[in-house]
Amino acid sequence: MKIFEYLAKIDRRIIYLILAIVIILPFVFPKPQKVRVMEPAQKLFYAVDSIPEDKILMIDFDYDPQTQPENEPMAIALLRHAFIKRIRVAALSLYVQPLGLAKKALDQVSEEFNSRAQTNADSIIYGRDYVLLGWQPPPIVPLLEMGISIPGVYTTDYYGYRTDSLPVMEGIKNFNNVGILVSVSGGSAPLWWVAYSQTRYGVAVGAGLTAVSASDYFIYFQTGQFSGLMVGMKGAAEYEEMVASELKVSGKRKASEALGSLTAAHLTIMIFIIIGNLGYFMRRKK
Repeated sequence: MKIFEYLAKIDRRIIYLILAIVIILPFVFPKPQKVRVMEPAQKLFYAVDSIPEDKILMIDFDYDPQTQPENEPMAIALLRHAFIKRIRVAALSLYVQPLGLAKKALDQVSEEFNSRAQTNADSIIYGRDYVLLGWQPPPIVPLLEMGISIPGVYTTDYYGYRTDSLPVMEGIKNFNNVGILVSVSGGSAPLWWVAYSQTRYGVAVGAGLTAVSASDYFIYFQTGQFSGLMVGMKGAAEYEEMVASELKVSGKRKASEALGSLTAAHLTIMIFIIIGNLGYFMRRKK
């Protein structure tokens, strides 16, 4: 059993090297992992899936480069879901910083669909199928005033077009015309939508969250204030799984591919913890 005693004394630099290798290899040879879809992501999927034709999906992009690896796959999966089902999308942000990332996600998914489109009807066209409303400070203004008039808050979109002139906004007046609002955020923005918009106007709210903040939100899901949740990389992979399996939408699945790295890292850490404890007890016994 001396092997355990030896491994318990292994240089930490070797441990870091092994950990780096098992984290990097799944990215070098990416393979989407099939995941079991849990209730929070499943409920969010069906809430989006059941949006009627006369209502829109509103997505609040409130993540920055720090949380982009977790949040962006959520936004991509939501957009693929909406576009394949021909659900109109209105995107916005409560802050100015995420607007570039919102535009990036919208451009990426629309290009994916347009590369396979055969006709104008199959294409995803800005102004007809989706709109980037932009940013309206301070955050309390869109949180409350969109319950009265969305075009009144966002008179022009991100590109300067009048929102009330865009076909995608036809019949869209206020929160009564929003099927669900999904806040994809690395902060506390989803709670603001519940506290202000949902409490006053009754709009359905879903959220895409970083894993580290999940414990603060589950109570709101249990009470029904959140219609559904995507939690961390696992939650994003679950939504990707449903979009791919139920809607047959192809495309790069970043979250599902990243799970291989996370799984390998967690297993490696657990193995070293077990080895360290075994080595400790062996030395103590001796």
